[in-house]
Amino acid sequence: MATIFLSHPACAAHRMAPAHPECPDRLSAIETYLIQESVLDYVQPVEARHATAEELRRVHSADYLDHLAGLAPEEGLVEVDIDTQMGPGTMEAALRAAGAVVHAVDVVLAEGGNAFCNVRPPGHHATREGTLAFCFLNNVAVGAAHALEAGGLERVAIVDFDVHHGNGTEDIFRDDERVMFCSIYQEGLYPVVEPVPRPGRYVSVGMAPGSGSVAFREVVDGRWLPALEEFAPQMILVSAGFDAHTFDTIGDLDLVDDDFRWVTRQLLEVARRHGGGRLVSCLEGGYELATLARVAGLHIRELMGV
Repeated sequence: MATIFLSHPACAAHRMAPAHPECPDRLSAIETYLIQESVLDYVQPVEARHATAEELRRVHSADYLDHLAGLAPEEGLVEVDIDTQMGPGTMEAALRAAGAVVHAVDVVLAEGGNAFCNVRPPGHHATREGTLAFCFLNNVAVGAAHALEAGGLERVAIVDFDVHHGNGTEDIFRDDERVMFCSIYQEGLYPVVEPVPRPGRYVSVGMAPGSGSVAFREVVDGRWLPALEEFAPQMILVSAGFDAHTFDTIGDLDLVDDDFRWVTRQLLEVARRHGGGRLVSCLEGGYELATLARVAGLHIRELMGV
């Protein structure tokens, strides 16, 4: 089953304050690792396109999109929130990041296989109406809505294993019965928001700091997988945050390398049973560069089946 790898040079042009953890080096670290390990020899590279206004308006309000476009500076940085800045390259990067997921959905629907989008800025904190925590457009939400509206699917699952709660994704699809959202996140970690209980369709599980591999796998085996089996998604989209790793200092869930490969394998098996193997993964968090490169590489290897 073919794996495509989507990215774009413009995603590196988005820059925030000096020493900001969400930096362009995140993308190059992953690509360098994949080149060194000869992984890119066996995946299909694809240049991400722009997301269109129609595609973005499925998940973001027109007022918010206009506001965001109006903030874009010609030079320097504009502070959007306490830890998020916008520069001259931000909107182009954000449009390519969201467009990568839409592009991946189209290819996977047409040709089968799966995809990884090596893009930034990340997206899972962006709500229908606002920017939050490094995120401007909700990339995975844009892709999921495209799979439903343009791809004609009836059931799409979004799985988020970032250490932070995917509040934006939950906000966008809170009233959409066609979308299942499965997530873990570290309790008490920014942004501190309480998931809205929706039994059977939202499986958001807060985990205590230091939970580690055993607790994580118990959540996946005991909560995510039964819910996904019952929902039978025709496509799975993954918010692939690697900041729950024990070597990433932004969080404290203490997952290890094999946890990310293992969970990818479980999701692929669900995708094969219910959606012809269709899975699209998009980079979210992960800020310790060597660890990010390695665990993202393991995730991509599992997508490839090697």
